[in-house]
Amino acid sequence: MKIINSYLAVSITAALSSVPAFAFAAEDTQDTKDIEIIEVSGDFHRRTLNETTSSVSIIDKDAMQQRHSQHLQDTLNSLANVNFSGGTSTARFIQIRGIGERSQFVDPVTPSVGLIIDGIDYSGLGSAASLFDIDHVEVFRGPQSGRFGVNAMAGLLLLDSTAPSSDFNGQFQLSAGNYSEAMGGLAMGGNLGVLGNARFSISQFQQDGYIENTYLERDDTEQRDELSARFKLDTELSKDWLLQTVLHYNDVDNGYDAFSLDNTRETLSDEPGFDRLKSQALRLQLSYLGFDNSRVEMSVNYLDADTGYAYDEDWTYEGIAPGWEYSAFDAYFRDRDDKTAEVRWVSDEPESLFGIDSEWVVGLYYYDKSVQLTRDYFNWDLGQPSIFNSDYDSNHLAIYGEFTQHWSDRVSTITGLRVERYDNDYLDSRGITAEPEDTMVGGNFSVRYQASDDSYLYATLARGYKAGGVNGEALGKAEDQGLEELENYLLDRSTFAPETLWSTEFGVKGSSADGRLTSRVSAFYHWRDDVQLKGWVNRDQSFVGYIENAAEGTGYGLEAEIRNQFTDWLAVFASASWLKTEIEGFVTEDGTDMTGREQAQAPNYQLNIGFEGWLGENFQWVIQADAKDEFYFSDSHNQKADSMAVLHLALNYHYQDWRISLWGRNLTDEDYEIRGFYFGNDPREEYVPETYVQYGEPRRFGITVSKSF
Repeated sequence: MKIINSYLAVSITAALSSVPAFAFAAEDTQDTKDIEIIEVSGDFHRRTLNETTSSVSIIDKDAMQQRHSQHLQDTLNSLANVNFSGGTSTARFIQIRGIGERSQFVDPVTPSVGLIIDGIDYSGLGSAASLFDIDHVEVFRGPQSGRFGVNAMAGLLLLDSTAPSSDFNGQFQLSAGNYSEAMGGLAMGGNLGVLGNARFSISQFQQDGYIENTYLERDDTEQRDELSARFKLDTELSKDWLLQTVLHYNDVDNGYDAFSLDNTRETLSDEPGFDRLKSQALRLQLSYLGFDNSRVEMSVNYLDADTGYAYDEDWTYEGIAPGWEYSAFDAYFRDRDDKTAEVRWVSDEPESLFGIDSEWVVGLYYYDKSVQLTRDYFNWDLGQPSIFNSDYDSNHLAIYGEFTQHWSDRVSTITGLRVERYDNDYLDSRGITAEPEDTMVGGNFSVRYQASDDSYLYATLARGYKAGGVNGEALGKAEDQGLEELENYLLDRSTFAPETLWSTEFGVKGSSADGRLTSRVSAFYHWRDDVQLKGWVNRDQSFVGYIENAAEGTGYGLEAEIRNQFTDWLAVFASASWLKTEIEGFVTEDGTDMTGREQAQAPNYQLNIGFEGWLGENFQWVIQADAKDEFYFSDSHNQKADSMAVLHLALNYHYQDWRISLWGRNLTDEDYEIRGFYFGNDPREEYVPETYVQYGEPRRFGITVSKSF
């Protein structure tokens, strides 16, 4: 542990100390025309990564291939201050700087960290984040509500698939690995005449999973079967009008059998669960390009997502402990329909306004989300299987704008504001109704100073928000059981208020004149008001969850990234973070005061460090390691995940357009936890409360063959 902490300190110090060496260098020392320019597409205006005024990371296609990343969770451990929780077959919920949900069961959830794929909002649907033919992943840390709205209070992940081009091109990929893994993918595109430029991709991924169910004598109860298809079409309707079409299809049919009474990878479930997603999505964006220095973008999105999530509630079988065991299965089926409409006016080039070169964007946004839940479960109050239904409709209307002013060649300010109104309707089969509504305000103010050609300093004040909601399941169950004391406790918590997040951030970003050294460092402090935290009631055989507004929460920390291309054949890269958080004013239902404790899913440090090299012109090697500090599983109990460190390796042979890769992840086969609960569930121990954990992936290895054409 001391070695890891020491290395983290050294890495951050190196990154910090490296910036001044080039940030204030003379601008004319070398020709910079060959420096690779990395642009951020998630900003209103396309800016380079160094020009952005918040902590942003980009994972490109090469970085994903070096880790053999098939899904978003395969990349997350390499990112500073980004974490994810288990409880599902793939990472559905993500935390940034210690803020983010960990699960969803009965009641509606508004994610703190958003997920957007090709402009379509998949927040809360992380199963859709397969990475074949994804060009890059952008990670925005800190409040992003001013740009992205209600689902981006703590940050946002944006995935863009490869854009269409006029030239015919594509790739295919085949992969095989241990645990019976097999993957195939094909992507191709080009010009389709009057229809425009198109690109289509399809991938299929299969695997047995990492669990052995000893009761059923099966090793595939956590199997993964994932199909993903994407289509993009850019059509020039005329010289002034551009229509961009996006189509998505996902069919995920995964098993779910993750938790063991013995905290091993061997389970005893007689009814293994599942984790499914079937979704179709359409995006149409019509852009008018006829103005001299601006454009108008009009877009509509539609997403239909049917999810199924189920698990063996008792994790075991009848007969394991006669007289003590029980048998129950819990399944959740959601039908989600999202409709989005947006229009924005965006400047393309700075234009003089009141004598100051300025850029702007003004937009109007509408979002309608409808979710129907059917829960099929064993009702212990009635002693029989039961069906629970709920309908949840959420309507959002927002107006937003951002104004950039260039006060000089070096100094700019960026001011953003978003006002969003939500009206929600909730109704369930227990007769619980609620109509939470409110108006939320978010935005940002940044000052940016350009120290040299590609080196910047910035300071940002930002405000994010998350909508309030309803605790229908908890209140309904208390009423059903006639528990007056419990009902009175939950009555005041039938709904919960919106949460707000304020953040201050200072950063330095830059590249050396020859482009071989890049470094980005940010320091932040944030504070949360009306913090939405998950609580649990466990009384008189009643075990239900609810969300409560704690008084506040605070956090501060550092993030650093560095890459140094020492020679043409050797490079080093690293990202590191340090985080300190605190809960204030949160008392659990059993009277435990969590004030002063760190937030859940908020490790104090995270580290990724690696070396990349070439042997001749054809052989490439990459070795990297991830490390993460211990962290609390939940805000409502004090059980922790252990610290972890894992090692990855890739050996690549390049020949013309072919690439053959031998890859390995977690080569030391470390068991590390990604989700944990604390309660009694073992009939052999008469249901004494214990900590139960879900592990991340074990040692992985395989071979991948790909060809570009």
